[in-house]
This record gives sequence, structure tokens and C-alpha cells, in this order.
Amino acid sequence: MTALPPLPALGPLHEQRRIGRWTVHAIQAGGQRLDGGAMFGVVPKPLWVRRTPADERNRIQLGMRCLVVEHDVGPILIETGIGNKEDARFADIYGVENAGAGGRTALEDGLRAAGFAPEDIAIVIDTHLHFDHAGGNTYREADGTVRLSFPRARYVVQAGEYHYATHTNERTAASYFPHNFTPVYEAGRFDLVEGEREIVSGVRVLPTPGHTPHHQSVLLESGGERALVLGDLVPTTAHLPLPWIMGYDVEPLVTLESKRRILARAREEEWLVTFVHDPLVPWGRVVHDGKAYALAPALDRVVERV
Repeated sequence: MTALPPLPALGPLHEQRRIGRWTVHAIQAGGQRLDGGAMFGVVPKPLWVRRTPADERNRIQLGMRCLVVEHDVGPILIETGIGNKEDARFADIYGVENAGAGGRTALEDGLRAAGFAPEDIAIVIDTHLHFDHAGGNTYREADGTVRLSFPRARYVVQAGEYHYATHTNERTAASYFPHNFTPVYEAGRFDLVEGEREIVSGVRVLPTPGHTPHHQSVLLESGGERALVLGDLVPTTAHLPLPWIMGYDVEPLVTLESKRRILARAREEEWLVTFVHDPLVPWGRVVHDGKAYALAPALDRVVERV
């Protein structure tokens, strides 16, 4: 039997760059491994495996990248990873590796590396409420008590996404864990928004439905520069071609149109785009080679890699 190629190692815990007058930190909040067929939907394995190798269980390596924006209102955290509340069986199935030092999570370690504590975070923005994007909204103490991870923060998500997450069916229930978001709602800390909305100056959420009906991406604008946190609209650089859409998406044809619209705008307006699940690449700019979208690395303004 031919040996499988090794999966890529995760990129640095912490990277940062300037976007206009802001410093933006990319934190790799751990890794997970998901089934490659599910991650690429109808794309045949002989095609996707050229870009992304699989392990003996057909899983590919993914990251769980979160961003911190140093904003005038205080640090803004976009995405929170998986958190610490799931058991060993869950970690084995999904290949979760997000333990930090001293009982902390990788997200906590990344925040420390960037110079922040959980108490510093002013705003948390969830692109959606799946366990690998919103699991770090809350944490479980040793006695089993679930508490808010960012006690001073307001949390932002689409109102429709919260309703969708709390009214699941047989298809969607496996992705939504109430302990990741109902404590936030019960504490009165959710700001449930509808549609496109400026959260604070220069930080705007844009509806990008398809993965879930109320998925949102986050557009950052400062000093004439723009960057878009794609969330699960384009989870990795391998998903840039328009038809490369996850089997996890509940409305894949809607995803297709969201990608067509957003990537065209990102290319035309030279946005930086950021990838939540790419194990190695945090950001770059979109190009089109006449056949498909691809990535032109944009590392010109990287400040530091840790």
C-alpha cells in the first residue's frame, strides 16, 4: 500500500499585520480534521486531494483561525474556535487539537501572545454558530459550570442565525450546541442584527448565506484598506474556485451565488481576504486566471509571526 502523504502542520499560533491604522492579529485557535469528501462536496477526491492531502480516515487538516482587531472601542474578536467543553470522543471524531498551556485553550494562548486577556475583549463577532466557530464563546469550569469566555464583551450574530441554531432539525442539530450560545443570550449579551450592519466604525457585517441561511462575513475598513473575514463562505484557499463548495452547506447553490458576488468584489476592490480554516494561510488577495479564482499571497504588511 502506498504511504499517505503527511498532513500539513498548522501555521503559527499568532501572526499580525496592519490594515490601515489598525493592527490585526490572526490567532490559530487549534486544529481539527474533517472528512475530505464532506469538505469538498461534489468535487471528486482525485481533484481535491491534489491540493489537500487526507489521512487514513479520509480527513483533511483544518485550522480554526480567529482575528483580533485593535479598534478604538477596544479589541474586537472575530470567531472563537471550539472552546473546551467537548469530550474525548468528540475530539477523536473531529481530530480536535486545541489545548494550550496550563489548561488553557489555544485561543487563550494566542490572545496572550497578542497581548490580550479575555477580559479585554470589547466585542465578539460570530460569523455563525456552528461548534467550530462559536464554541469558544463560553467555557466550562472544572465543576461543570458554563460561563461566558469574554465577560465584558457584547456578542454579535445575525438574528436569523440565532433562531436557526435554536430550531434545529435532523440535518442541522449536529453542528449547533446550545451551551455555546444560549448562555450568551440568557445573559443579555447578544446583539442580534439583521442584514448588513455597521457594528462600530469601520467594522461591518455582510450577509453571505449558503453555508447556513444567515451566515455573515465581516468587512474591516481602515485608512482606505479593506479586509474581509470570509468565515465558512470560503473556508480554505482550496475553496476559492466557485464550484468547490462544502457538503456541509445547507444551501450550496446559494453559497455559489454568495461566492460569485463577494469574490468578484474582493478582486475588483483589492480586498485582503482571510481564511478561518486554512491550516497555513491566514490571508491574501484574490486573483482570477480566466478560469477560476485563486490566491495571490499578500504578505507585504506582515508585522510579526510567532
